[in-house]
Amino acid sequence: MKPLKILTITAGLSEPSSTALLGEQLSDATQESLDILGISAKFTSIHLRSLAKDITNHYLTGFPMGELATALDALTEADAVITVTPTFKATYTGLFKSFWDLVDDEAMVGKPVLVAATGGTARHSLMIDTALRPLFGYFKAHVVPTGVFAATDDFGSDTSLQGRINRAGAELAQMLAWKLGSQTALTKEGTSEIETAPVDPASEEIFDDLDGVNSGDFFGIAVEKQPRQEHKHKSPGLKELTVTPFEQLLKNL
Repeated sequence: MKPLKILTITAGLSEPSSTALLGEQLSDATQESLDILGISAKFTSIHLRSLAKDITNHYLTGFPMGELATALDALTEADAVITVTPTFKATYTGLFKSFWDLVDDEAMVGKPVLVAATGGTARHSLMIDTALRPLFGYFKAHVVPTGVFAATDDFGSDTSLQGRINRAGAELAQMLAWKLGSQTALTKEGTSEIETAPVDPASEEIFDDLDGVNSGDFFGIAVEKQPRQEHKHKSPGLKELTVTPFEQLLKNL
C-alpha cells in the first residue's frame, strides 16, 4: 500500500512562526499515532506566507500560477489535511481565507481535517468552533473532534498543550484508519485493540414489531395490519418481563 499523503497548511506571517511550530507538532503527533497503527504516511508542509503574491495574482488573473498551482494540486491529492492559522479579530487571517477561497468545492469532500489556531490569549480559543469548523463544514470535510488552540503562554510552559496535540493527532490517525477500512482502536497506552458491541436479539424483535404499524393510515391508504402478539423479554439476572400491546390493554378495560 502506498504511503498516505498528509498535507500541513500554515498561515503564519512571521519567521520563525509559532503557527508553523504548532503545525509541526501536530504532524509529529499524527505520525506517532500512525506508526502505532502500522500505517505509513508522507507529510508535506505548505506555508501560505510564501504564496501570498501568487494568491493575489490568482485573484487578478483568474489562474493559479507557480507554487500556488502546485499547492492546490497537492491539496486535492492529499488524504488528510492539518491546517493552522493565527487569530486576527477573533477569526482566521485574511491570507488564510484568501487561500481557501481558491480551493475547489469538491476538493475537500470527505477528507479528514485537523484544525488548529494560535493567538495572543486563550480568550480567542472559541474561534476554532465559530470560524474554522463552519468553514470546513462548508467544504463537507470530516473535521476531527479535537481542535487545538495555542495561546502565547502555552509555548515553553508546563500546560496541557502537548496533551491536546497528542489527542488531536491520535484522532486524525484513527479517522484515517477508519477510512482505510481498519477496525483497530488506538488506546491511551499506545496499543491497538478491536472493540465490538454485541447485538441484542430482543431489540431486533422490537423493531420488527414496528414494521407496518400505522404505515399508510396517515395517507388514507388501506393497510392490512398484522396481529400483535405478546412478547416476553428476559435479561440475565432479571425476572421475566411481559409486554402487552396497547390495544390489548384497551380491550381489558
